[in-house]
Amino acid sequence: MSTEFRKLLFEVSEALVTDELSALKFLSLDYVAKGTLETIHEPKAFFEVLQERDMIEAGNLFFLKELLYRIRRIDLLSAHLGSSREEMERELRVPGRAQVSDYRQLLYEIAEDLTSENVQKVKFLLRGPLLKSKLQENASMLQVFLEMEINGIIEEDNLTMLKDIFQGFRADLKKKIDAYEEKKREKYSREEVRYPVSVSVYPEEQGAEGEAAKQYGKIYKMKNNPHGYCLIINNHIFKNPHHNREGTLQDGEAVKKVFKWLQFETVEYMDLEGKKIYDTVEEYSKKDHRNMDCFVCFIFSHGEKDKIKGVDDECVNIEALVSRFTGTNCPSLAGKPKVFIIQACQGSERHPSVAVESDSSGHLEVDARPSTSIPDRADFLIGMATVEDYLCYRSRNTGSVYIQSLCDNMKSLCPQRVDLATILTKVNHEVATKDINGFKQMPKITSTLLKLLIFEVPQ
Repeated sequence: MSTEFRKLLFEVSEALVTDELSALKFLSLDYVAKGTLETIHEPKAFFEVLQERDMIEAGNLFFLKELLYRIRRIDLLSAHLGSSREEMERELRVPGRAQVSDYRQLLYEIAEDLTSENVQKVKFLLRGPLLKSKLQENASMLQVFLEMEINGIIEEDNLTMLKDIFQGFRADLKKKIDAYEEKKREKYSREEVRYPVSVSVYPEEQGAEGEAAKQYGKIYKMKNNPHGYCLIINNHIFKNPHHNREGTLQDGEAVKKVFKWLQFETVEYMDLEGKKIYDTVEEYSKKDHRNMDCFVCFIFSHGEKDKIKGVDDECVNIEALVSRFTGTNCPSLAGKPKVFIIQACQGSERHPSVAVESDSSGHLEVDARPSTSIPDRADFLIGMATVEDYLCYRSRNTGSVYIQSLCDNMKSLCPQRVDLATILTKVNHEVATKDINGFKQMPKITSTLLKLLIFEVPQ
């Protein structure tokens, strides 16, 4: 990190007070887990966490600028970041530019608009739904909102109780929430008009898949050609030759064969350094996906907990990669499925005496799992080669157990119109029941899909 960049963050942190830090943490909840934020008590530590998640860095300070703009510290924007209120207002009018969600903005603005008396009324009305210990005299409105989220009282698509609370004494705030909900409905309505996905458009659906479609109500549209990008990041040759991943070329070939068959625009990038992994994923998040149905990304490399390693052994946070494709950051994929499949080794230990080598080191940490914030974002499906504390395996000759099983099952089940989550579940069972030289492997699925994801097979 450059001295100038560190100095800038230091000067900004010195100018922030406790309430402003709380506001910054609240506005960043879509990117940093609540548990992590609770351990932060001063701005410098907060900025360090944002750097670890690649949210701010030298040459890329937009998220910091937006945060300062949201909390109305225009003086810091001008003095340290060379920006202004007018510039930020122009920037944030660009579709997809804002990184703080409309939902977080709404709650923060409501909290700022409430008087001390209003806050006490809200706390009184919440006695019962919330524990009395969570409604102490000194609890701020942002803290109350967090407790309401934790208890499932409010969420991005359900603010009914909050509207009921404000109806009695702050009808203006109730109208503000109504306007937010109407804007959200209009956005979804536009997506539905542009991309009809009702089950009725698939008259050929019969049997188990048809029943599943009826149960879930809708299927993601999969009618464009190409359906979308299939991005493959495949790290084979590392700068440290002892870390080379033999067998990963077979995985790349298997995935390319399947997704070209499924009419995806498939591209493979080999042997990327850590920063290049992030830059490549970000490049695809900025593409125009309006005429695409879906986005798929495979990443094959070594990894650590929550991270993927580049061939230079520099790590990239998985959360930072996946978050590039939220509806806010990639609006042309809003309402469309985003699939990430990650086969990542845990360390540099290799086992040359056996045909199947471990993608994990002896201390059995988690391979590389997505952040707990990911399930809060709709339309994502993340497949991991392994769960916590388990190894994943790769044959030097035939590729990884997980990826090869996935490709084999897609070839046989996609023509039967089996949805991807079901295919991944079958892969989980198939891999888990294998005896791999006396060892076991258990893959993991994390899904916030709202519809069935069925890949159309060309006739």
